[in-house]
Order: sequence, then structure tokens, then C-alpha cells
Amino acid sequence: MPDTLTEPRSDLERCIDLCQACHKACLETMLYCLGRGGAHADADHIRLLADCAEICQTGANFMLRESPLHGAVCGVSAEVCDQCAVACDTFADEGRLEHCAQICRQCAASCAAMAGM
Repeated sequence: MPDTLTEPRSDLERCIDLCQACHKACLETMLYCLGRGGAHADADHIRLLADCAEICQTGANFMLRESPLHGAVCGVSAEVCDQCAVACDTFADEGRLEHCAQICRQCAASCAAMAGM
């Protein structure tokens, strides 16, 4: 992998970075939503954020170790990220959730490309 941000990055490296960023954003958003309570802390919403964080970390791990199954994991990751973005959009007036939705969409697109979707 490139050592600096100025070196060209492969699609695989970009996908790994996006998966790691999405993992972080979903965990941070989950904590934010739990702190807000109410609709933000709805069990289905929190579960989806946790699922998205987990599948993104798993996808990054599969790609980092060059698993031949990374495409299959990326396909699932793309689907979960899309669902998470839609869920976060229901709170679109809040920057934290807008940011999470944006990262989820970027990650979904990159993972879909990795999965050949």
C-alpha cells in the first residue's frame, strides 16, 4: 500500500479505507444516538448501525489479508451500508447522521464495485 496520500491508490486500497472509515462512523453514530435517546435509540436503528460497523470491519479484514472471498463479503457490506445510509437519512437534519449516511453511501459504492455488482 502507498505510504503517502500523494501516491496513487488502487480500488482495493480505497475500499479498505472506506470500510474502516464507515466502521468508525457507524460506531460513533451509534454512541451519539444512544445518548440522544428516543427515536435515535430505536433498537432496529442501533442494530443496523452495529451491523454496518461490523460488516465493514470484516470486509476490510478480508481485503487486507487478500482473501479470495472478499468479493462476497463486500457484496453484503454494500447492501448493509445502503440500508444504514437510508436509516440515517431519516435524521437528515443532524450533522452526525448526515455524515454517517454520506460515508455509508461511499463505502457501499466502493464495496459494490469490489463485489462486481
